[in-house]
Amino acid sequence: MDPLDDAAETLPGSGGEHLLQCAYNTRDRARRFYDDQVLDRLNDEMIEFVGRMEMAFVATADLDGECDSSLRAGPPGFIHVLDDHHIAYPEYRGNGVLASLGNISENPHVGILMVDFVRDVIGLHVNGRARIVEDAELRAQHDDLPVEFDRGRTPERWVLVEIDEAYIHCRKHIPLMQPVERTREWGTDDVKRKGGDYFGAKRAAHSPAG
Repeated sequence: MDPLDDAAETLPGSGGEHLLQCAYNTRDRARRFYDDQVLDRLNDEMIEFVGRMEMAFVATADLDGECDSSLRAGPPGFIHVLDDHHIAYPEYRGNGVLASLGNISENPHVGILMVDFVRDVIGLHVNGRARIVEDAELRAQHDDLPVEFDRGRTPERWVLVEIDEAYIHCRKHIPLMQPVERTREWGTDDVKRKGGDYFGAKRAAHSPAG
């Protein structure tokens, strides 16, 4: 059967993954996953899950496909569910590079992975199309956005995501972890408090090439 038949055109995922499913004989397993696990929206269980997440990994790419992956974190519910087809997460003052937002400005496609390492040991993927919205603009449209933020941090803007796919990340290889209290230097520009040149990149960048 042609992997790019009419049915394949309606499936989630890329043409590349559909071709490899045929090449590696996983097509039936993949079809069951698409049919049973992949939604084009958040269901009630997913909404509850998003509402208690304190961190997420955000993947973006620029117009040429150059990729970036970044961590976003905040108090539970910092990723706000606007409705079953839309979520938004805040962008706080950061290092000014704006890699993720720069990519989104060129290419709206984003992939977000949220993982519960503590309680249920399970993950949720949300893929969709994003746009950058200033804080005041989003608040004018959604008056239920949180007002109180962790340690006085307030969003400068938000990333609004229209959901294309939402599906489980299996727990098989997710480690079980235990959160501990730690001091966080929110908003600091002090290099050492932010981690300094932990990986020696500055030294390497200014050293003669070997």
